[in-house]
Amino acid sequence: GRYPMAPTKYSKIIHFTTVPDMDNEDTMLRILHEFAAQHKGKRLYLFGCTDDYAAMIIRRKAELTEYIAPGPAADLYGSIQKKAEFYEVCEKFGIPYPDSKILTAPVDAAELTEDKLGFAYPIIVKPSSSVDYWKHPFDTMKKVYTAATPAEAAEIVKTIYASGYPDRMVLQKMVPGGDDHMRVLTAFSDENGKVRAMCLGHTMVEEHTPHGLGNHAAIVSEDTTSLPLVENIRKMLEACHYTGFSNFDIKYSGIPGDYRVFEINLRQGRSNYYVTGAGYNLAKILVEDRVEHKPLELVVTRNRSLWRVVPQRVAYAYTPKKYHAEMKALIRAGAAKNPLFYGPDKHPTRRLRMTKNALGHFAYILEGMKDLNTLRPYHIRLTADGEVLDGDYLFGAVCNSTSIGGLMKLDPERVVLDDGKFEMLLVPSPKTALDLQNLVLALLN
Repeated sequence: GRYPMAPTKYSKIIHFTTVPDMDNEDTMLRILHEFAAQHKGKRLYLFGCTDDYAAMIIRRKAELTEYIAPGPAADLYGSIQKKAEFYEVCEKFGIPYPDSKILTAPVDAAELTEDKLGFAYPIIVKPSSSVDYWKHPFDTMKKVYTAATPAEAAEIVKTIYASGYPDRMVLQKMVPGGDDHMRVLTAFSDENGKVRAMCLGHTMVEEHTPHGLGNHAAIVSEDTTSLPLVENIRKMLEACHYTGFSNFDIKYSGIPGDYRVFEINLRQGRSNYYVTGAGYNLAKILVEDRVEHKPLELVVTRNRSLWRVVPQRVAYAYTPKKYHAEMKALIRAGAAKNPLFYGPDKHPTRRLRMTKNALGHFAYILEGMKDLNTLRPYHIRLTADGEVLDGDYLFGAVCNSTSIGGLMKLDPERVVLDDGKFEMLLVPSPKTALDLQNLVLALLN
């Protein structure tokens, strides 16, 4: 890869090699040929884990005969990888997608009014080709944009084209709903172009960083047959003679039965382990198809499991409460997976980093607990709202907030931000082991 990342940098089961210009096709071919020469007699599998890498492998597959590289044919790449072209294919198979306007160049705001577009603001603005888009970086770059007015939409389009981006732009009607309205569908098609596995995931939480907007952070797998589009998508993949992994981003509009497909990724998604978590190991299916050449029956998953790559507290904090009971039940039943943690991968630096990320702010609490015996309390006597407080305290704050430093939370039902009054928080010095336990539990909750 072009740069190391914590999950793989210190792994004991993955040998990670940094190649800064790995996104150059000539460099990629050279590196892959050298790797194959160093591993003669070995069975080598090749996967692209980003749109860019997947695109390069698909385009140059004929030159990479040393590898088993599941993926569609190069001529199919041009017809479905880009969003605008993909929507044309969707039309043929009755697969709904958001109402869209396609642009090939910047236009004036007058051309982007609601009457001209056929749908209301705010709207979504995004490039048709993500592969080409990321090759032309600029300061305000985002994965997806929201425009509130025609002027804002026109400016976004102008800025993207000014960066050197060469392909079409997509302006879309915004599909209402939060992260929990999103769905992800992962499919595997065998070497003969027949779909052999399909698994539906219900997104609970997504990332919201500028470059990672929409990336999955927590998913509950569901009965795949509950998605009305499953059969249409299967027919489309088989009609295109698609091979390998495919991954679809889909959103539920809130209207019963109305699901809109956003795009297809010509690879396994970054969240594809949710399929394995549901009981269907994608690596096993791949080997059975490409190596053992077994005849495979179509598997449409129905099992429910929880997949996440964010701390459990974060998953609960940003998932609507109506899903919490099932998430907790899946955890209790052992049907929860975090692919960042794997028992045999015991490199101490990696485990430390992953644990710190998983614990979130609890890691800071644990670190602070080591210094509890060095803290010296202050004796305070004060009167507040007619109540006299007299005791030893480790911490005190006068504030007007529901959170202090992101560590201590105050009950939002008891904090009124506009009543002209301050809140006072005092942390008493623990005198017994039970006091210490209660203090830690209060901080965590």
